[in-house]
Amino acid sequence: MPICAESGSGAKAWIAHVGVLLGSCVAAAAAGYYLRRLRSRSFRSRVIGVIPARYASSRFQGKPLVPILGKPMIQRTWERAKLASSLDSVVVATDDERIAEFCRGFGADVIMTSESCRNGAERCSEALQKLAKTYDIVVNIQGDEPLIEPEIIDGIVQALQRAPDAVFSTAVTSLKPEHAFDSNRVKCVIDSNGYAIYFSRGLIPFNKSGKVNPNFPYLLHLGIQSYDSEFLKIYPKLEPTPLQLEEDLEQLKVLENGYKMKVIKVDHDAHGVDTPEDVEKMEAIMRAKNIE
Repeated sequence: MPICAESGSGAKAWIAHVGVLLGSCVAAAAAGYYLRRLRSRSFRSRVIGVIPARYASSRFQGKPLVPILGKPMIQRTWERAKLASSLDSVVVATDDERIAEFCRGFGADVIMTSESCRNGAERCSEALQKLAKTYDIVVNIQGDEPLIEPEIIDGIVQALQRAPDAVFSTAVTSLKPEHAFDSNRVKCVIDSNGYAIYFSRGLIPFNKSGKVNPNFPYLLHLGIQSYDSEFLKIYPKLEPTPLQLEEDLEQLKVLENGYKMKVIKVDHDAHGVDTPEDVEKMEAIMRAKNIE
């Protein structure tokens, strides 16, 4: 099979990048390593899903344990994540013993993490380094998406496996016009090769009229994301960046530091729980879909 068919455009871009930085000899050796991994189907093959959970949320105290049709939200998320075929294991990472005790009660593995973790990525990073086994990819599964589709988890894992020049992958779906100016709905723009350009709580792109263009395919970022494990280990050491702090979006630190992020488009009716008012909306959706 030709190399291009196995490695894809991402691998070729990676090879070119390394060639410029390190010289042709080193590039050839490093490229050979990556291509051998790709040929053997073992490239980034060991995958774990981590569900970060904290009790002290500023917008919604105790959110992971809030009941959704009688079953706590974090349990619903864990059950959905367990259906993903790409995950070798799923764990909950928390700094709260109430959450830990409950999760152990329904059979989840739990990793206790520090209260000092500033976001889900840092919590995933700490959990990764406390695990007994080693993994190549860590999937950060948002605990407030109890209807996350296992196919989306598998999709972002495959995207990262097929893009060796990226250290991060995530998913987007179509943005509904009524959510265009909702700051809780994060928007995304991507390039022609499927790599992220920017994320914002504001509407992007933003046209001169200041109004939503009904003919433009705006993209909504879904919270789920996966990381190369070696990158995730250094992520907490990267200083917070201006855009990250201004937008309060952890993925912007990745882009501002020059790393590449692969994005897949999916058809998903996003149903996150950000505020107490969202619980009733979620329950109505689940009743309509006959989900118990």
